[in-house]
Amino acid sequence: MRLEGWHLIIIIVLVLVLFAAPRLPGMARSLGQSMRIFKSEVREMKKDDPPVKGPVAADAVEGEAVNRPKSTGAGSSAVGGTETPPPTSV
Repeated sequence: MRLEGWHLIIIIVLVLVLFAAPRLPGMARSLGQSMRIFKSEVREMKKDDPPVKGPVAADAVEGEAVNRPKSTGAGSSAVGGTETPPPTSV
């Protein structure tokens, strides 16, 4: 007999009910309180930060894009310790 996913779920639920029954109400209360705090924090963040209008934010940093030099040879490492994939031929 093979144990499938739903068998394991039933076993875990039974173990929780048998051994953790006295703690379940406290854990549920704690989870509910955590969810309320999370929701209120998200609401506060949305209320405090007005949406940015326009293409550039006020605290954006201007700069220029830097292109990495192309690697020489197939399969060689790029500058900076990162690897680049070998060129693909079509």
